[in-house]
Amino acid sequence: MKRLWLLVLMLSGCEQTETVVDPSEALTASKAIFGSKISFTQLDNYANQTVPRYITRDNSGQNAIQDRTATLGRVLFYDTNLSIDNSLSCASCHKQEFAFSDTAVASKGVSGGITVRHSMRLINARFAQESKFFWDERALNLEAQTTTPIQDHLEMGFSGQNGRADMRDLLKKVGDIPYYKELFVWAYGDANVTESRMQQALAQFIRSIQSFDSKYDVGRAQVANDGQAFPNFTAIENQGKTLFLTPPVFNAQGQRTSGGFGCQGCHRAPEFDIDPNTRNNGIIGVISDNTQDLGNTRAPSLRDLVNPSGGLNSPMMHTGAIRGLPAMLGHYNSINNVRNQNLDARLKPNNIGQQLNMTQAEINAVVQFLRTLSGNNVYTDKKWSNPFI
Repeated sequence: MKRLWLLVLMLSGCEQTETVVDPSEALTASKAIFGSKISFTQLDNYANQTVPRYITRDNSGQNAIQDRTATLGRVLFYDTNLSIDNSLSCASCHKQEFAFSDTAVASKGVSGGITVRHSMRLINARFAQESKFFWDERALNLEAQTTTPIQDHLEMGFSGQNGRADMRDLLKKVGDIPYYKELFVWAYGDANVTESRMQQALAQFIRSIQSFDSKYDVGRAQVANDGQAFPNFTAIENQGKTLFLTPPVFNAQGQRTSGGFGCQGCHRAPEFDIDPNTRNNGIIGVISDNTQDLGNTRAPSLRDLVNPSGGLNSPMMHTGAIRGLPAMLGHYNSINNVRNQNLDARLKPNNIGQQLNMTQAEINAVVQFLRTLSGNNVYTDKKWSNPFI
C-alpha cells in the first residue's frame, strides 16, 4: 500500500509539473538571441492596437492578428537566414525608417540580382479592400505574397533553379535553428515549420504595421466626413483636400474645365487604399524580356508618402521613376499614351488622355494635403523594429 501511495504521489507530481509549465520559460535560445528586444512575458501589442472609428476596410480574412504569431512574424521578417546566402531579409527591401519601402529604384537581391519592380511601401497594408498583392496583383493575398520573394531567384534565392536550394530546403533550415524550434512551439504549439505557418506569421506582422497618428487623422476625428473642412488644417491643406476629393469636369477634348483632380476615384479616403477595379495609371515600364509592363494596377496606401520631416520616403510608382510629389501630380496632369490598352478609363475621358490643367497653386495645395497623411510612430515603434542584437 505504501508503495502504491508513493507511485500515486509521483504520478500526480508529474502531471502537476506538466500543467504549470509556462511555454515562455522554455525560450532559452530565443532569449539569448533577442535579449531585451523581445519581452516574452509582456508581449508587444499587435492584436489590439487602436484603429480609428472611420477606418472600416480590413483584408485580414481568416488570419486575424495574434501577439505571439505576429512576434514570430517580426523575427522572420528581419532574419537574413531566409535568403540563400544569409545576406538579406524582408526588411532589406522594406525598411522601417522609409515607411517599410526602399530608397533604391530597384532593390538588391542575392548574388547581384536586382528586383524587377520598385519595393512597395507596406504601411497600412491591412486596411485595404484590395486583397491581392504585388504591383501586378499576381499574389491572391498577403499570405501568398510573403514567401514569393524568398523563392524568387533574383531576390532571396530559394528558387530551386540552377542548382539552388528550394522552399523545402528553407523549411528544414529554419526548423534546425534553435530559436525557431522554440518560437514555433510557443506560437503554434509544436515545432513543425511549414510554409503556411511562415506565411501566416509574416502576414500578421505586416498587417500590424499601421499609421494613424497623422495630422489628417487628428482632423478626421473631429468631423463627420472627409468633405467637411478640417479644423486643424490650414486653408491651403483644406483646399488640397477638396481638390483631391472632387471629381474633375471635362469638356469634349478631355480638358478639365472645373472641379478637382479626382484622386479620390482611385485612392479612397480615409484609408487611401487603391480601388480594386483600378487599371494601369499610365506608368509603363519594361520587364526582363523587353516587353511593355502594362499589368500593374496595384498601389499601396497614400499614407506616409513622405516622412515626418517632409522628405520623400522612396521613389514612387512600380518603376520608381518619380521622385517628388509635384512630379507625381505632373504625371496625372497630362495623360497622353491612350494607346495603353490597360489604361484606367478614369484617366481618359471621352477616350482622350486627361488634361487637368493644374495651376501651380493647386499643385502646392494638394502636395500640402498629401503631407498631412504622414504619421510619426510607425518610424520608431520598437515592435516593428529589428529584434536581432
